[in-house]
Amino acid sequence: MHPNELAVQEGRRHRRQFSPEFKAEVVASCQQRGVSVAAVARAHDLHPNLLRKWVQEHERFGDHEPAPTPTVRRDVAAQFIPLQLAEPKTLDAPTEIVHDIRIELQHNGLKALVDWPVSQAQQCATWLREVMR
Repeated sequence: MHPNELAVQEGRRHRRQFSPEFKAEVVASCQQRGVSVAAVARAHDLHPNLLRKWVQEHERFGDHEPAPTPTVRRDVAAQFIPLQLAEPKTLDAPTEIVHDIRIELQHNGLKALVDWPVSQAQQCATWLREVMR
């Protein structure tokens, strides 16, 4: 079976595209006992890292093709995330009010809830920038 490739045109290079059937066949070849990914990649004129990525996707998602990841634009507006802070409730008895930064993250059906002390807001902002990359 041959991959579905875009026709070669003069001028601008185009990225090759492979059918799900071709990917499944090549991944199945890699999963045979005693066969190296690099050898299978060489036999099919593929880069070994690309083939390793396909194998990992197959192990993670199964036979179906994973949903394409959305393209994230990195502009000035995307770097600023406005947050609304609720006013603390006042109690009749004098008590110490503890403020926390609460962040809820959702990705591919997974949820994470992060509580961070307000006293360390700068470290929270640094961590959040790294997570959002």
